[in-house]
Amino acid sequence: MTHASPTASSTSAAPPTPAGTSAAGSSPTPTPTPAQLMEQFAEAAADYYRNFALVAAEHGLTFMQGKMLSLLREPRSMRALAELLGCDASNVTGIVDRLEARRLVHREVNRHDRRIKNVGVTDEGAEAIRRIRAEMMSNLTALEQLDAPQRRAFHDLLVRIFPGTGG
Repeated sequence: MTHASPTASSTSAAPPTPAGTSAAGSSPTPTPTPAQLMEQFAEAAADYYRNFALVAAEHGLTFMQGKMLSLLREPRSMRALAELLGCDASNVTGIVDRLEARRLVHREVNRHDRRIKNVGVTDEGAEAIRRIRAEMMSNLTALEQLDAPQRRAFHDLLVRIFPGTGG
């Protein structure tokens, strides 16, 4: 079951147009303002996260549970997870409790400070997020249609706008 948004499906239906031209190629398109780009990015992010929430739900996960799993490429402290998720540490405890009950994450003592508990993903949790990401990719086919220079340019722009996303 796919959940492509109208934005995503319309993007993948038409081939990309050269910068500065309309789809018909006859008249130049106006350069968007930074405020317009921010609004367009906000709409794209909302579409992405709406789709992510639907796919996570198909795997029995809430949006926040799926988001937490996707952030656990390496073990992280509860405090770090709260900061990344933009929520209170007490909310993280509840999310981790539910994920741990399903054997998708585990708690471990921090090797540098035994008072700190890190959360790590289990093999089952890694498989769950792999399946979610695979389904997300099948819903975002426009990314596959970009050639290597376009993907590099997109990556470079994202890193320039959001410097912490270079991984």
